[in-house]
Amino acid sequence: IRIVAVETRGTATLAAALATGPDAVIAPEGLAAGSLGAPRIGALPYAILAERVAAALVVSDAELVDAQRRFWEAARIFAEPGGVTAIAALTSGRYRAAPGERVGVLVCGGNADPGWFVAGGAPESRSE
Repeated sequence: IRIVAVETRGTATLAAALATGPDAVIAPEGLAAGSLGAPRIGALPYAILAERVAAALVVSDAELVDAQRRFWEAARIFAEPGGVTAIAALTSGRYRAAPGERVGVLVCGGNADPGWFVAGGAPESRSE
């Protein structure tokens, strides 16, 4: 199994740690800050992820919103911004599956405010 992590630009803690080392610190911001916004990867998670994650991709908040809309249109499921990061990587083309590759995606939705979605607008960026 090949594991690919996906984070947002404002929550790319793992990508930063893989690039510069386990002591990397970021200031979480953006739509997924409430669910993905850890400022630092702990020593144990870093050791596990550095060994097992094949890549750490980064998507934008706009790509999250697009993924939320697409997921709603395709499956009638509203997921939180942090929960659709992997879908955003696929729909934006940041991750391209190899021919014949089977892709599994984990999605969650408990940290979502559908008010902006129902109103047809765009969510506000927030730091939490």
